Amino acid sequence: MALEEDLGVVGDLTTDSIFSDEHVSEGKFSYREESVVGGICFAKRVFEILDNTIQFEIIKKDGDFVNKNEVVALIKGKTKTILKGERLALNLLQRISGIATNTKKYVDKVSGYNVKVVDTRKTTPLFRYFEKYGVKIGGGYNHRFALYDAVMIKDNHIAAAGSIKNAISMVKKNIPHTTKIEVEADTYEQAIIAMESGADIILLDNIRGDYLKKCVEILKNKVIIEASGNINLENIREIAESGVDIISVGAIIYNAKNIDIGLDF
Repeated sequence: MALEEDLGVVGDLTTDSIFSDEHVSEGKFSYREESVVGGICFAKRVFEILDNTIQFEIIKKDGDFVNKNEVVALIKGKTKTILKGERLALNLLQRISGIATNTKKYVDKVSGYNVKVVDTRKTTPLFRYFEKYGVKIGGGYNHRFALYDAVMIKDNHIAAAGSIKNAISMVKKNIPHTTKIEVEADTYEQAIIAMESGADIILLDNIRGDYLKKCVEILKNKVIIEASGNINLENIREIAESGVDIISVGAIIYNAKNIDIGLDF
């Protein structure tokens, strides 16, 4: 789909006008800033889809840390193929590497604590798989992928159902008994109600300081405790110190900066 977006039904007007099918080039992919490598396998696949005779040598694999100007892959083949796939391959590398690098910063901040840094569904439409892959490459974990693979009762579910207890009760009537139930709580009181109503995981939304510690003291070892809401590099370590099990951070994806990467002949 992404290649079709770039090439349409006509192809590459510039490249096709200049080069013959026999013209061959070789190039190197290099990172122009420090980064975690992410998406090199997808970049390779872009060119393979265009031409299965392309030679693509991976030097640095996904998850490796690279310095400025370090070469991560070499490519050789038809000039037309390389130029037609260049932008899509770079877009994938830049975005996934940016997310992996940003995720690593958050994971490093909570080093020493028994806590998982996870992502959210705040992703780019149709690009979620790649963005969540970047999180894993950077040392983080994936939360639910979509609405279909986990139960998560949020504030609007609770408001429409009338109460946390009602929402949990209705869910339990309609899902397999093996499915865990997560409930979002904005207050200590909501967290207690959720626990007593049968929640397996409780998301403490924007709860901080002593209030957060109080929630953890009551909930610890009874349910899985997740902290979320406006979490950044400045406050994530303090939240980890509270003893929560999971910290979900939308910013590891939506605030990630694309990495500057180039393909040069």
